[in-house]
Amino acid sequence: MTDALLRDETLTDRMLDSLRRLVETESPSADPAACRACAEVAVDVIGSWLGSPATLLEHRGRAAVRFGEPEPRVLLIGHLDTVWPIGTLERLPWRVDGDRVRGPGVFDMKAGIIQGIAALAALGCPDGVGMLLTSDEEIGSGTSRDLIEASAARAQAVFVLEPSVEGELKSSRKGTSWYEVEIIGRAAHAGLEPEKGINALVEAAALVTSATTWGDPQLATTVTPTTARAGITDNTVPDRAVVGIDARAWSHDEQVRVDDLIRGWQPIHPQAQLSVIAGGINRPAMAASEHLLDLAVAAASSLALGDPGHRAVGGGSDGNFTAAIGAPTLDGLGAVGDGAHADHEWASVEGMRERAALLATLIELVLAEEPTP
Repeated sequence: MTDALLRDETLTDRMLDSLRRLVETESPSADPAACRACAEVAVDVIGSWLGSPATLLEHRGRAAVRFGEPEPRVLLIGHLDTVWPIGTLERLPWRVDGDRVRGPGVFDMKAGIIQGIAALAALGCPDGVGMLLTSDEEIGSGTSRDLIEASAARAQAVFVLEPSVEGELKSSRKGTSWYEVEIIGRAAHAGLEPEKGINALVEAAALVTSATTWGDPQLATTVTPTTARAGITDNTVPDRAVVGIDARAWSHDEQVRVDDLIRGWQPIHPQAQLSVIAGGINRPAMAASEHLLDLAVAAASSLALGDPGHRAVGGGSDGNFTAAIGAPTLDGLGAVGDGAHADHEWASVEGMRERAALLATLIELVLAEEPTP
């Protein structure tokens, strides 16, 4: 019975014990070995809760975890990687402070993973349900996108275990693009003959200044320079600069417009060269399934949890990919809390049980419907 998740106090300790294991196995996206170690822990946690083994996948050099059918009717998706570097636990250790549990990645999104596992356990691992956990979501899912799309190909519902926003589900997400732009100039001695150089840092500054004007407030398109690096020594005209740019939009047309501006930008100096060395249009915009939103309201009502609510958000997730291939998708079913990517990150302990119960009831409602052909 799914409401047992709300009534059984012993489940809280078990969920927290499992969550602690994931949080204390640090898994920054840029460290595939660390992510693999976290995936191994996830496999063990899944086995202990569900009584059936999960599969540790090696997909294009990155670890992933699959439980259940490869192409299920109901797919739960999440990611094991976080934005936090190894060693963050020393500064932000795991701790439970009343209803708040803290630690790097606890809100985004390891609590959601445990909630998904607990929901499956409450249902007795029904046929037609699967889970996929990847390890590169925070860096764009470049290696796992095809695996995610293949797993969702026949799904009647995809439930994304990303955290909620102030307790609400995520009904739509912007499309995301990111760029690493390289500018090549020419080095020269900064004191003796700076005029013989082509200052890549000056060109980068001009690019950043231009990029801040490429957003469209009326369409809610944002273009944000995020990182910059240039130069080797303080007395040398820098011959290379690299700028990171983040772009978000509600439409593909806007993503293409910004992409054209970035790739077509001309440096001030005629001999300077610009190229996009990484990135581009990444995730398409996502719209949640209205049917699944209605089912979420019905599920919450049956559990006396109240309307969960929903809203549009600017961040992207792997739900953008599943919605784009036509799989009915609902996002934000993970942790209730706050502080994604921030030092004050926390997840609600009571929210873990409530959201696990909500998810389990949602799965039941979908499985009770006629299978799609």
